[in-house]
Amino acid sequence: MKDALAEEERIASTVAAEHGGAPAPADVVGQRRLYNANRAFWNEGGPAMADSVDLSIDGAGGDLALRIHYPVEDRPLPALVFLHGGGWVLGNLDTHDRIMRQLAADSGMAVVGVDYRLAPEAPFPCANEDAALAVQWLAENGGNFGLDVARLAIGGDSAGAALSLGTLHYFKDRQPDLLKAGLLYYGAYGLRDSRSRRLFGGAEDGLSPENLAFFRDCLLAPGAAKPDWRLDLLSRDVAGLPPLFIGPVECDPLRDDSDALSELCVDAGVPHDYQLFKGVLHGFLHMSRMIDTAREALALGGTFLRRHVAAA
Repeated sequence: MKDALAEEERIASTVAAEHGGAPAPADVVGQRRLYNANRAFWNEGGPAMADSVDLSIDGAGGDLALRIHYPVEDRPLPALVFLHGGGWVLGNLDTHDRIMRQLAADSGMAVVGVDYRLAPEAPFPCANEDAALAVQWLAENGGNFGLDVARLAIGGDSAGAALSLGTLHYFKDRQPDLLKAGLLYYGAYGLRDSRSRRLFGGAEDGLSPENLAFFRDCLLAPGAAKPDWRLDLLSRDVAGLPPLFIGPVECDPLRDDSDALSELCVDAGVPHDYQLFKGVLHGFLHMSRMIDTAREALALGGTFLRRHVAAA
């Protein structure tokens, strides 16, 4: 075990050095190993795809891996760009593969996973840059891969939802018609203190105050400028955003982030579906092979995408 961890640390340090970042400390490498092993169980089974393609594109930090799941043979298909959760520190295309396949099956759309760079080796705003680059690349090149670039959406869970919302704002200011919808499951949108953060979160769900502080410390490079709207998404004017699906969890320290976003949308007249998921914990989407609420949550997301993107 020690030899395996030492090898992972060596690889992480080498990758970071090649991309100009700091090496991941041992605790980050260990957390990734455990996270990946846990998610391997939850990714077994699930919908079969008509086709799946792995490719890489030129990114700011080197090759940026994408995975496209096609639920049916029809082409071109509308597409959801999917950004995985994991606190900006954990996760990859494999840890969220079943979620992506389920969303593809439920929506009838292609789902394009983005393996964005992780902190602390690639601190903020590297993941945001990768997300925007991937969307822009797909808008320009997706037609060559059987995607209908006139019908693109973006979404993700937790940190991936935050990255998705940030990307929606980014393109709202530049190409306002590019992204047709946002699928946002239990995201972290910038609250540093709230009722839900004080009531919920613990070792059983990996979102204790210490966990949240750890992820934020990894995300922000030492000496990095803290004021940035991408770290405080609730400070942005939501007017002009496309339809959103906002899906918080009842007993989640991040619940108030979603509630605040929903209230902003109400005030600004942004169309959105708000669905509170009860009786589950943060990260429950992974558990669709055993928990009905996870299947229902993904099905609701698929229905939302069909209505606002696939049928457009």
